[in-house]
Amino acid sequence: MSTVPKRFEILLVPEHVEDRGGAAVADSAVRSAVVEATGRHGETGYPIYEGHGIRADIDPETLTVEALLVDGRELDYGLTALVRPAAAR
Repeated sequence: MSTVPKRFEILLVPEHVEDRGGAAVADSAVRSAVVEATGRHGETGYPIYEGHGIRADIDPETLTVEALLVDGRELDYGLTALVRPAAAR
């Protein structure tokens, strides 16, 4: 029996960043948000996570964003959404 994580952090990172000069991915993010499970599943079949203007269908096993809305709109070209476990509060 697998358990679905309750919370993730989503980082929106420019695709064109090739050399971060030793900086972490989080330092290159133009926006980040902690999203929490809603208990619903999206059209993709994966759990929906929402928070801070971001709604995402996330595959919790592979940490893949299957669908994403930022402030109600699709992600701008040139940005990539990365997912990582949210820090414990």
